[in-house]
Amino acid sequence: MNDSTPLPLLHARRGTKFGPTPGGHGRQRDALARLGDAMQRHRRVILGIQWAVVFFYLLLVIVPAFLPLPRSGESIVSNLALFAQFAFWGIWWPFVIASMFVVGRAWCGVFCPEGALTEFASRHGLGRSIPRWIRWSGWPFVAFACTTIYGQLISVYDYSRAALLILGGSTVLAVAVGLVYGRNSRVWCRYLCPVSGVFGLLAKVAPVHFAVDTEQWKRHPGRAERIDCAPLIDVRHMTSASDCHSCGRCSGHRGAVALELRRPNAEILSAGPRHIGTGSAILLLFGMLGLATGAFQWTLSPWFIAMRQQAAQWLVEHDSFLLLRNDAPWWLLTHYPEASDVFTWLDGIAILVYIVGYALFAAGIGWLALLAAARLAGAARFDWKTLALGLVPMAGAGLFVGLSMTTATQLRAEGWLPAGVGLLRALLLGGAVLWSAWLGLRIVARSPATLPRRAGAGLLYLVPVAVFGSTWYLMYFAW
Repeated sequence: MNDSTPLPLLHARRGTKFGPTPGGHGRQRDALARLGDAMQRHRRVILGIQWAVVFFYLLLVIVPAFLPLPRSGESIVSNLALFAQFAFWGIWWPFVIASMFVVGRAWCGVFCPEGALTEFASRHGLGRSIPRWIRWSGWPFVAFACTTIYGQLISVYDYSRAALLILGGSTVLAVAVGLVYGRNSRVWCRYLCPVSGVFGLLAKVAPVHFAVDTEQWKRHPGRAERIDCAPLIDVRHMTSASDCHSCGRCSGHRGAVALELRRPNAEILSAGPRHIGTGSAILLLFGMLGLATGAFQWTLSPWFIAMRQQAAQWLVEHDSFLLLRNDAPWWLLTHYPEASDVFTWLDGIAILVYIVGYALFAAGIGWLALLAAARLAGAARFDWKTLALGLVPMAGAGLFVGLSMTTATQLRAEGWLPAGVGLLRALLLGGAVLWSAWLGLRIVARSPATLPRRAGAGLLYLVPVAVFGSTWYLMYFAW
């Protein structure tokens, strides 16, 4: 079942159209509803924004890849390649992640260049029906894992050609899917985008979202026009922010859809065993918290250095030098001799082993703990996947802080790094740990099991919180 499955405890709304709920924030909700209606009326403005972003995106992805590597002494204000690197990895991606915590997937519906391009291609494409293999729920994890690991092997944060290969390749695939499947839709975004699953999980805690009043929908007289929903959502039964791109096209439909506020924890605390798929839970635990953390960690880890050195020493002692060669092409492993940055085959293998090994070890411990916690507390009300949702704040904070490492590195090189960055990082990570701990314990508290069993389940839930929290401590404050 997908993330649009109704949640019976979520969005219980009664009363007049878009009016304040009892105890709600009427003025804020009304203002947000008007904003949503304005997005629906001024669709051309949003299209103009999308195409402006497309132009800016293509310029920064394509042009720097054909420029020479930056020379020593050049900065982000004097070199287009360095500016593009800072724009994408220092500003763009960290703050796209941050936006999911506030306004859900508004980035997808208003700004995303791939979304605009795949929808445009779909409008003029073959319009074929979506095959079952595209709908496979495992694609978000597979796509995220492949791009995360491959990006590390070719140093995507550091070189424009690598960025063109990763980002440009994803864009080409998005356009290709749009040309073949769907009509006026975003099949790529719904099923295949490498970060769609990530965005869907983070949007679950966004306080701003489009809500649907099902009772008002039923009362609406006559037939209303069909909603042009690009991500292919059944809007009438939409109770999750996971798939909604917050584009505003459905705002005001049948007098039942409005942009409004909600409690950030409402969707996660009301979720049951059927409201998160196995693919999404694996992406959260083994992808966002596992692979992504390993990818951010390996350059800082003394364990990685020790592993790589021991392997190299063993190869030398056994007169085996094949893996110590550095003749891999740049599109397979980092190879920039002019920048004195060249990976050997051993480097590539070591990076792959470290990232995957960390994910299997840390996320594996977390999964076993969540599985045991669910069984101890009684899996009739929730399972390990429901418990895993409590880790969403930690996963999002880890991605933001990990990506902002590039921001800090680039600003430091420019002499612009403000004081207090370390303190801010500690506050963000510490707050995310406490938020996730509180969410998980609230979920466990719903169990009808006895108090001792709930206490044991709560302690087991805290195991993955402690594992990933200690990893961040090592990365940012110990190593």
